[in-house]
Amino acid sequence: MVASPPFFVGCGEKKPWWISNKKIAEKCIRDAKTLIASTQEPNEIASALALVEAALAISPRFELALELKARSLLYLRCFNDVAYMLQDHIPSLKMSYDDSSSSSSSGSFDSSKEQIRLISYGDEPKFKCFCLSDLKKKVMSSFYKNCNQDGQWRYLVLGQACSHLGLMEDAMVLLQTGKRLTTDASRRESICWSDDSFSFAKFPVSGATLPITESETVSQLLSHIKLLLRRKAAAIAAHDAGLYSEAIRHFSKIVDGRRGAPQGFMAACYMHRASAYRSSGRIAEAIADCNRTLALDPSCISALRTRAALFETIRCLPDNLHDLEHLKLLYSSILRDRKLPGPIWKRHHVGYREIPGRLCSLATKIQELQKRVANGETGNVDYYALIGLKYGCSRSELERAHLLLTLRHKPDKSTSFIERCEFADEQDIDSVKDRAKMSALLLYRKIQRGYASLMATIKDDEAAEKQRNKAAAALQLMQQQVQINKQQQSRTETYSTAAMERQVQKIQELQRSGPETLDSDVCNTASCSTNVTNATAFKGAFCRELAIAGNLLSQPAFNRPIPVKYEALSC
Repeated sequence: MVASPPFFVGCGEKKPWWISNKKIAEKCIRDAKTLIASTQEPNEIASALALVEAALAISPRFELALELKARSLLYLRCFNDVAYMLQDHIPSLKMSYDDSSSSSSSGSFDSSKEQIRLISYGDEPKFKCFCLSDLKKKVMSSFYKNCNQDGQWRYLVLGQACSHLGLMEDAMVLLQTGKRLTTDASRRESICWSDDSFSFAKFPVSGATLPITESETVSQLLSHIKLLLRRKAAAIAAHDAGLYSEAIRHFSKIVDGRRGAPQGFMAACYMHRASAYRSSGRIAEAIADCNRTLALDPSCISALRTRAALFETIRCLPDNLHDLEHLKLLYSSILRDRKLPGPIWKRHHVGYREIPGRLCSLATKIQELQKRVANGETGNVDYYALIGLKYGCSRSELERAHLLLTLRHKPDKSTSFIERCEFADEQDIDSVKDRAKMSALLLYRKIQRGYASLMATIKDDEAAEKQRNKAAAALQLMQQQVQINKQQQSRTETYSTAAMERQVQKIQELQRSGPETLDSDVCNTASCSTNVTNATAFKGAFCRELAIAGNLLSQPAFNRPIPVKYEALSC
């Protein structure tokens, strides 16, 4: 008996294995569609996803199964899984692959992840934007090459996933491309329809609510993405032109808007605004934005470097040393893992080849800071720069600046920005809140410490100024008293001199008269002189002319004693 072929069993004919596997895969897809259509519960969607995974295990290139899996992951908010699944279609990654292949063919090797970044900032002097027209040309050329194999759904699904991951430029290009291709396909399909294919059953009855279609959702998302990118481009242009307040205003519109933004995009905007705050001299606000960036993205190298530089600006050496050590650990982990942290599509503003050189310079700087900290250079913090005041500010200026900083950076409000963030993974919210609270509390304590230090300095200056004013007032009062005493003394001397002159004239007249009247007149004159002298003495004047008059009276013709009150000489 001749042996039957492997697809026969007994007398019945057995179908080839690829046909039976295709039917099994199609049955799994039908069951998955039934589960998805019957309910929108996450558990049912997860069950349908398991059926789709089983179908893909049988037929890995089953287009319908791939589409259903991508849409199920998108509904379950597994945006990273969607991006990993369709990473070959991300425009920025395709550009990086093209650039790396061209550079490697010329003999120089460039890291593919170094070419991912579309917008750069940090150590570079200016902000640079990528060219959308080149990106669109590459996407469209790759699409038209693989239009029949890939399908149009990839661009819409991947565009929505990229928008939730913060890849706004890629999301805009993908959604525009998918929307254009969908419109072209529907136009071609409508041309093939006949007039009988348009029936009233396809249109809703008046009064019924229209369900939101995917095209409407994509249009709304695309308009929001364009608005965010326009504001970001305006803010970057203002920063590049030196209009830092204008750049801060545009970035504040993004991060404080009514409609939230993705986590990655918000972290980038906070980092840009921190750079604008730093350029305008507002150190506390710049540190706060760096804290928010690190709360959303702990592995952000530019945020760590910027915050360390800000701490170095205000001479806060322990915090500067802490950030530099954290940055050193991050560099070491990158060299150990031989890749930059995060997924492949995450944009970093540093190349892998730059890490060894930066690590060496960082180690040298850390050693210098450790020596300075060991020498006790930790208490010379520039709190004026931290609070944003000039040296010699008044008490009112300090209180106003402190009130504004306290209201802005209060620890109770440190997690308010999380409400406007769209997280790709809801499990990250708790860790983000913890990091935000800790960093905000440290900044708040530093502000309070600076306020207390500056207030003590201002009080000391006010006390010294009051003491100087008091000494100046006492000196002025003493000068006035001395001047009054001089005036009184001059008036008294004038009066006593006039009296003495009158007495001398009277004595001379007596000398010219006869000696009979001389004795009585001299006695009367002496008594008058004594009274005048007594009055002058009691007035407290210094009578230097009295001695002259006594010498005149003691001459031979005037041998009678004249009583003189000498207590006046003691004053």
